[in-house]
Amino acid sequence: MTRLLWLALASLAAAVLAGCASRNEPPPPVEVRTPPPEPADIERRARLRLELASAYFGRGQAATALEELKSALAAKPDLAEAFNLRGLVYASQGETQLAEESFRRALQLKPRDGDTLHNYGWFLCQTGRLDDAQLQFQAALSTPAYVAAARTLLAQGVCLARAGRWQDAERTLSRSFELDPSSPATAFNLAEVLYRRGEYERARFYARRVNAQPEFSNAQSLWLAARIERRIGNQPGADDLGRQLRERFPESPEALRLQQGRFDD
Repeated sequence: MTRLLWLALASLAAAVLAGCASRNEPPPPVEVRTPPPEPADIERRARLRLELASAYFGRGQAATALEELKSALAAKPDLAEAFNLRGLVYASQGETQLAEESFRRALQLKPRDGDTLHNYGWFLCQTGRLDDAQLQFQAALSTPAYVAAARTLLAQGVCLARAGRWQDAERTLSRSFELDPSSPATAFNLAEVLYRRGEYERARFYARRVNAQPEFSNAQSLWLAARIERRIGNQPGADDLGRQLRERFPESPEALRLQQGRFDD
């Protein structure tokens, strides 16, 4: 009996020790499953990257802007606004094929986006595809609730002027001016077109609007105004504008033309 009792106690002790040993072993790893990000979080992250890209591009940091756009599109590959901005960045770098691919992709995702249509139209104008540019501008202007019509009419008018379509350019720029009479760019380009058409008095009106505001006048606007005054026969006015041009912008191409008497270039 004593031996059997000893064996029983020994077996019990071994079982207890075995249990203690098993409790001292590290527990098996627990698999932690992270829930996928919510769609709203993905959208917010992508648009934050898009905002950063826009800010970098505005500072002239095109390479950094492209990196931010890459991150935005990695988060949300169907973000049309990112492709639109990417088109602008590539265009600024002279990467015309990549720019066009980006604009086309943006329009595949949002075919009626007025901003993309405007930017693509201006890109086409800059690359000499003037007729194709007009189609994009018209599409932008026909977009419901488009709020940047004055800007697109300005770009369209400049593009028409480049094509030598002066009458169409005048009509388009006049519409832009009606929508935004405070725009110095519209006033300058309209004055230029009217000067080209020989309507010097009307050209004078718009040129004066620009040069009356020193923060907006520049070598081009002063040179245009001087040529207008010369055409009208106001030589003292032309001389005064020439003096301002030489004093404020002595190294400009316009000051050189004035010095050389190249008024009809």
